[in-house]
Amino acid sequence: MVTLLAAPAEPLTDAGDAQLIVAAVLGIAAVVVLIAWGKVHPFLALILGAGVLGVAAGVGAEAIVTSFSGGVGSTVGGVGLLIALGAMIGGLLAESGGADGIVTRIVDRVSGRGLPWAMAGVAALIGLPLFFEVGVVLLVPIVLLVAKRTGVSLMKVGIPALAGLSVLHGLVPPHPGPLVAISSLNADLGLTLGLGLLIAIPTVIVAGPVFGNMISRYVPATIPEALLPTRTPAAVGGAERGAAERGAAGPGAAGRRQADVDGELLTEDDLVNPGTGRPGAPVDDSGTETARRAPKFWPAVITVLLPVVLMLLRAIGELTLAEDTAGRRVLDIIGTPIVALLAGVIVAMFTLGFQAGFSRKQVSSVLGGSLPPIAGILLIVAAGGGFKQVLVDAGVGNLVADAAKDASLSPLLLGWLVAVGIRVATGSATVATITAAGIVAPLATTMDRPGVALLALAIGCGSLFFSHVNDAGFWLVKEYFGLTVGQTIKSWSVLETIISVVGFAGVLLLDLLL
Repeated sequence: MVTLLAAPAEPLTDAGDAQLIVAAVLGIAAVVVLIAWGKVHPFLALILGAGVLGVAAGVGAEAIVTSFSGGVGSTVGGVGLLIALGAMIGGLLAESGGADGIVTRIVDRVSGRGLPWAMAGVAALIGLPLFFEVGVVLLVPIVLLVAKRTGVSLMKVGIPALAGLSVLHGLVPPHPGPLVAISSLNADLGLTLGLGLLIAIPTVIVAGPVFGNMISRYVPATIPEALLPTRTPAAVGGAERGAAERGAAGPGAAGRRQADVDGELLTEDDLVNPGTGRPGAPVDDSGTETARRAPKFWPAVITVLLPVVLMLLRAIGELTLAEDTAGRRVLDIIGTPIVALLAGVIVAMFTLGFQAGFSRKQVSSVLGGSLPPIAGILLIVAAGGGFKQVLVDAGVGNLVADAAKDASLSPLLLGWLVAVGIRVATGSATVATITAAGIVAPLATTMDRPGVALLALAIGCGSLFFSHVNDAGFWLVKEYFGLTVGQTIKSWSVLETIISVVGFAGVLLLDLLL
């Protein structure tokens, strides 16, 4: 379980309730205005917002810095490690061709009507270790190719894929949002993971195949031909040889995703270093030929699911085994999030890296290259942890808890509403999750273990509500699917809203049953 620094016994200020409310409003408003209007990076916006909040609440400058630094350090020490390990597994999955193989294996065995369901399932599976943006970049070319090859509407297969990625990103660890909520609320990670998966299944079905089939009638998206995936061999041994091999491959080579055009040689998009920012730049730049084998289907699937299974086993052990038994102690160790994800990375090195023919240098390059792209996410999460800590240390959290108690407002509804408001205003699911979790954190101390887990999931659902023009994901989907702004709102924005509402309905249902 990941925990953050505990709030001090006494607030850092003796400000009255009215001043604390004004301080909280000004702090959050500062973050919203800086991100939405000033186009300031969320990392800086959260730092400045914490300063505004602290000053408005009457907290001393030194105390603001101490509180903010404590929140940053504890967040990075817990959540940051998990994000980095998850990114490494995702990097190996993408660069080895393991994700490509999983998609191809499943899609090739499914009939036309079953394709939307298959794409939703594949996206959910691939989305476990991959960040949303990485998943989109990886899966959209496959979606475009499937739609072109089968003649199925792009929306019918594209919306389910986006739903699978988005639901997993918002509800299931090791994604940043769920991890931040779990850390801030001190929720049980294994229990939250299990409940999140229960909610994710019906949510993906409703927002994916069901909504995709309906919206395809109103959004006749055209496949962007320029984005269809193609493969060209790296110029191993000179440009002339690369050109000759491209000619020998024939025109049909562009449509194949599983095999290299030359059979085994390294291709430009087989091994790329995500850290270079240059698509097609080979990891192994020595100029030597590299044998290339596609990772096997089941080892790739098992590798993706391994950390999730280990964390779930720990949660099951906590419910079924006594604390002093050997089995319980073993499950507690292997199911610890850091241990589970580290095990996933080590296994992935063999089942995805070496199995694909990577050398030790190439595996190291892929692992290292997976970290630079998440630097921005880590900084935002860290600054959000600091903002949250200032919010709590100033006493705003206790104020909200008391108000919610007096108003008999459900903590689940409060968490969801706060996350919805900040998500719509800033466009950032991570900022929405961090801020909402900090505000309702005191309420979690009065709830049982399932209740705290459901509170984390309610916040996660709220953080996905109605993505629009202030969200980078909105523009990513628009460009990849060749949509207009209006079409993107009708499809993607409505999809995110459905996920938020249906997911929260699942949270409320589980709250009645548990």
